[in-house]
Amino acid sequence: MSAEILRIHPDEPEPERVEYVVSCLRGGKVVGIPTDTFYGLAVDPVNLRAVERIYEIKTRLKHKPLSLLIGSLSQAYELSRDLGLNFDRLAERFWPGPLTLIVKASSRLPLRVTANTGNVALRVPDAVIPRAVANAFGLPITATSANLQGAPECTYAACVRDQIGDRIPLIVDGGPTGRKLPTTIVDLSGGEDRWQILREGAIATHEVALALHT
Repeated sequence: MSAEILRIHPDEPEPERVEYVVSCLRGGKVVGIPTDTFYGLAVDPVNLRAVERIYEIKTRLKHKPLSLLIGSLSQAYELSRDLGLNFDRLAERFWPGPLTLIVKASSRLPLRVTANTGNVALRVPDAVIPRAVANAFGLPITATSANLQGAPECTYAACVRDQIGDRIPLIVDGGPTGRKLPTTIVDLSGGEDRWQILREGAIATHEVALALHT
């Protein structure tokens, strides 16, 4: 069974189509969705069966926590705890954008989503469709890349269809994604003023350092 392809305008998402995506997420389905970097796999992060399905689709190692996309900064404060000044500086400078911040997760997130680390990776994407979906859903959505383990990331909906179209029910076609580099990942979970870059991507290390020391 091949995935349904749903075209949504990348700059002005049609509300009824966004609501259709949300209804699929509420039903526990896995949806391929464009972000500002690559296409990702979106599910309801508190639906543990749906989260498990992502690991099955990607044959992903289960000790890796899932990254979450949020629609606004206010959602970050609901999903995390002990946020410090470094978080505020980086979020103000780079969100919406290709920066993923690892912070301590609040108790409302299941440990399964954090891979039992107690931390969560959050991002406000610089893409309208995933923000519209997260805001309409009222929860974050998962954002792990929509590709098989070891295969290249997808910048087009057709790539998602070719790789995993037989494993998911719906792919949102929002056109090509805007970047060819992954997000930069900064770990702020150590507390106080500690920070560590786990992956340099679309945002250079020196830009992160500059934002934290100005």
